[in-house]
Amino acid sequence: MRDEKTRTLGRAAAPGSSAATTLRGPAAGPAHEAPRWLGPLVVVAIVLAALNLRPAITSLGALLEETRAGLGMSGTVAGLLTSMPALCFAVFGVTAPRLSRRFGPAAVVCAGMAAVAAGMVVRSFAGSTGGFLAASALSLAGIALTNVLLPVIVKRWFPDRVGTMTGLYSMALAIGTSLAAAATVPMTRALGGSWRTGLLVWAVLALAAVLPWLAVAREARREARRERAVAPGAASPGAGRPTADAAGPRVTRSRTAWALAGYFGLQATGAYVTMGWLAQIFRDSGVSADGAGVLLAVTMVMGVPLAFVIPRLAGAVRNQGVIVVALGLFGLTGYAGLYAAPADGAWVWAMLLGVSNCAFPLAITMIGLRARSAAGVARLSAFAQSAGYLISLPGPLLIGMLYQHSGGWDLPLAVMAGLMVPQMVVGVLAGRDRTIEGE
Repeated sequence: MRDEKTRTLGRAAAPGSSAATTLRGPAAGPAHEAPRWLGPLVVVAIVLAALNLRPAITSLGALLEETRAGLGMSGTVAGLLTSMPALCFAVFGVTAPRLSRRFGPAAVVCAGMAAVAAGMVVRSFAGSTGGFLAASALSLAGIALTNVLLPVIVKRWFPDRVGTMTGLYSMALAIGTSLAAAATVPMTRALGGSWRTGLLVWAVLALAAVLPWLAVAREARREARRERAVAPGAASPGAGRPTADAAGPRVTRSRTAWALAGYFGLQATGAYVTMGWLAQIFRDSGVSADGAGVLLAVTMVMGVPLAFVIPRLAGAVRNQGVIVVALGLFGLTGYAGLYAAPADGAWVWAMLLGVSNCAFPLAITMIGLRARSAAGVARLSAFAQSAGYLISLPGPLLIGMLYQHSGGWDLPLAVMAGLMVPQMVVGVLAGRDRTIEGE
């Protein structure tokens, strides 16, 4: 059961509140009113942050060839660049809970958005491969922190609307991913054809996200100071050294946490393989380059509406295992279709894999549901995402090696279909109605 403070704070932040809401600290004391604008601003801030979680990656993917030529980048370094997102998400994401306890989640997300913007600006002017890689790592570090802490923000401000709010920011994430993938090349042409300009323009979106988070972080800091004034010994986010409860449970002892990490990693493997290789699979089966690009876009766009619907469904039921299995069966059918008749049913297979890739918003929703407190969500989110991204690292490389050595796609597709089975198994385990605190 959620504590009174969390439930009250969630109501205060809920959009559409008709009256000023009373916020109470951990100890009984004078009540105070939350600003009316705070709830809607948190929603806007979450959406803008989610929009910025992938453009730094997909815009570079669209201009990778031009970037390689412009910087004199070798094929090996380019391969390293494409593997950097998962690596950075794993390495930097694990630091998010500690930073959140020290400074507060809103302040860390604000700094994360600033890092995304700064990295995108710097890499657009980088004159060497090393500088470009370092600036890209800065952006990816900001994304990693935000990846982990957005579920925490949702749990803290909207504890009774986890599914709805997760669906909202998952949909925004899908829109940002698809928009950057589809619009970067034509926008680059319209702005003069320089790959540097094409990458730089997305920094504007990241800068726009910093502004509302500055206001949210400032108000969260004021709330922490008010709580300390009422109860000087209370441990608030950003208020200094946390208590053991504020730090959250030890997730490494939880079977649910390990199952979530496995599910997150296997779904990420499928997503990265799809983004990296699906267009090539269609081209090798006889589909034109333009047609293959459109089919990939179809797969990506499928996630926009479903990223909103699936988390709401997941939040409405106690056990998410049925949804896990349904998405897995979509993936199995899509891979089987690519194996049997890749060109004849190309549109169907693209849509089926697009549905299957919505395991990502489901995994994010389950992170919010499998812990009772915001501190627990922070620990679980960092563990599941960091471990999950490490699990996903070998996937695209393995598929590429199998493709190269087998001379076709039959073996790689069989491997991807086979991975759907353990994905469903660990997903069912992660979807059981329990929390990591209870374990």
